[in-house]
Amino acid sequence: MGDSVVSQKSYLFAIRIVKLYKYLTSEYKEYVLSKQVLRSGTAVGALIREAKFAQSKADFISKMSIALKEANETNYWIDLLHDTEYINTKMYQDYRKRYKRNYIATSKHS
Repeated sequence: MGDSVVSQKSYLFAIRIVKLYKYLTSEYKEYVLSKQVLRSGTAVGALIREAKFAQSKADFISKMSIALKEANETNYWIDLLHDTEYINTKMYQDYRKRYKRNYIATSKHS
């Protein structure tokens, strides 16, 4: 059986985050903010996958809640990258749209 829609969306989001990291480090030689967004943006999917094998309902809720917090932190870094002109408005809007989808999906499961 395949992964859940939430797991799939968070994985695709993580791929976009990795590509953003590569872009920021190659185009701007930016390593601090890019590392932060890489860590939090990829943690969302990892936590959702981990929740799939939770030992209890409480463990599942805990992992999904942490994934939601990581999604919120990722949103902060995306806002900061936009406001400091590392990403343009088109890129920003694309990430915000994907973040919103991930956030809504994750919050329904926590």
